[in-house]
Amino acid sequence: MEYRLIVMGTSYGGMKALGTILPALPENFPLPIAIVQHLSADSDSYMVGHLNSVCKIQVKEAEEKELLQSGVAYIAPEDYHLLVEDDMSLSLAADNKVNFSRPAIDVLFETAAFSLGPLVIGVILTGANTDGSIGLKKIKEGNGLAVVQSPETSVASAMVVGAIEKVAVDYILPLSEIAPFLIELTRVNRSC
Repeated sequence: MEYRLIVMGTSYGGMKALGTILPALPENFPLPIAIVQHLSADSDSYMVGHLNSVCKIQVKEAEEKELLQSGVAYIAPEDYHLLVEDDMSLSLAADNKVNFSRPAIDVLFETAAFSLGPLVIGVILTGANTDGSIGLKKIKEGNGLAVVQSPETSVASAMVVGAIEKVAVDYILPLSEIAPFLIELTRVNRSC
């Protein structure tokens, strides 16, 4: 199976998680990554700028109708849901909050599962609520790959435990092993 997109969701402790995974990815990483990090509506763009400055891949705020490109991490802007369209473009929506959040991880994951089915890798990271479990289940039901950070390496374990309890996840990995796993997975899939 040759995957086309990675979607990641995180909340409390996400800066540490993303700051571990994204800088470890090589410049020629072959997939785009769409990310929801729960943010307050009045947060600034520090996280995006900081991550972009320490990563080999480009890290940027997602824009409306932007086409997904390999080696780029797209982070949902504050107060907008991030959606994946059938044509591999992104959409932003100011619809109602889901799981008390906008952006919501479930929205990103569900639209990615609907648009790309088995071509999606879903990754749930640290967080203090259960957003993402329903979306990860949709990815799994569509024959995509479900990856969850191990609870013992999470700053807050509610999100990862919720996903593990509700989804037959494929891999539960310590934070430090997620980037190497994604690199190896994409390398293996590209050589098949």
